[in-house]
Amino acid sequence: MTTGTRYTFGTRLRMPIADARPRVEAALKAEGFGVLTEIDVAATMRAKLGIEQAPYLILGACNPPLAHRAIEADPSIGALLPCNVVLREAGGETIVEALDPDAALGIVDNAAVAAVAADARERLQRVVASLEVEA
Repeated sequence: MTTGTRYTFGTRLRMPIADARPRVEAALKAEGFGVLTEIDVAATMRAKLGIEQAPYLILGACNPPLAHRAIEADPSIGALLPCNVVLREAGGETIVEALDPDAALGIVDNAAVAAVAADARERLQRVVASLEVEA
């Protein structure tokens, strides 16, 4: 089932984050992305604010060739990288959403950056589509 906003696209998986995460990472890897960073939002909220919430992870995914092309086109683009992929539990499912690179990088008026954003978007859409097929 497809989900998303004006700035994300994604899907719902009928499994907890612990089961969904390796599938998401494998799908990202198949499209040339690795996970550089992880933010465990639920753990941070618990530790810093004493708030309990459903599992919520932000994975910072990077495709090195795409990142290189973007940085070559605009060295300041690093402020908009990496591609964030959110995994959050809701109602016994895991919602997987990727930041739409067109939305994030669309603020840069540079044709070379727009081409990188389009490439990244296609790859991330294939990631989401592959997760839907597996589900």
